[in-house]
Amino acid sequence: MSRLGIIDTHAHLDDNRFDSDRAAVMARLANDMEAVITQGTNYESSLASVKMAEQYDFVYAAVGWHPEDLAGIKDESYIAELEKLVRGHEKVVAIGEIGLDYYWKENEPKEVQLLRLKQQCDLAYSLDLPVVIHDREAHGDCLAFFQNEVPKNLKAVFHCYSGSLEMAKELWKCSYYLGFGGSSTYKNNKKVREVLAACPEELFLLETDCPYLTPEPYRGRRNDPSMTEFIAQNAALVRGTTFAHIAEQTTKNAKVLFDKMKLNA
Repeated sequence: MSRLGIIDTHAHLDDNRFDSDRAAVMARLANDMEAVITQGTNYESSLASVKMAEQYDFVYAAVGWHPEDLAGIKDESYIAELEKLVRGHEKVVAIGEIGLDYYWKENEPKEVQLLRLKQQCDLAYSLDLPVVIHDREAHGDCLAFFQNEVPKNLKAVFHCYSGSLEMAKELWKCSYYLGFGGSSTYKNNKKVREVLAACPEELFLLETDCPYLTPEPYRGRRNDPSMTEFIAQNAALVRGTTFAHIAEQTTKNAKVLFDKMKLNA
């Protein structure tokens, strides 16, 4: 058992903010964390995530194209490239980070984002992998897509959930998971804590989205997976339970969703 007994289901360990001290960070995390899933955002990032998973026993990888990076896709061969990464590396446990982002006006048009999301979800379904969903300022389209455009038994987590409680209830009807990170610790984020409090016990996950969204009380510093400890402590307060229960339940949930992870039961 690791020091924390926690799985960070969403990190970006290939980010250049770790370049100066990555080896030291990883040595510490090997002691702190039960596991970390590092996410791809384009082909290069996905490949880097796979290589990190091969280097470190506690690291697993997701591969995919983030909606902010879709302009880098030149043709439909990107799907075959992602499939090759999955089939060639047993520690790839999800297709992600994928989704919709309407916040940045320079992103690809909505119809392109929806097409790429559909293609990557179809790939995940064909490979029996879950998808890791980014949804920023696209709640209506994201909900409609998952209600109408994907197989009913596609597995998914909506990472860094920022939608309404009403939307969350619709997602829970489909047994989709929600990921809660540093934003759930921010005092002005009552909406996220309302969803966290109501989330079915078997459908919530912990994440950091590091190096971004550092939780309180360290907001403003670089985030890393060990900060999941503070997210779990906050979740225990919000849900009226203990840190130990949050750690045990969310680790169990992560093992169920990301069932390709080879961890002790």
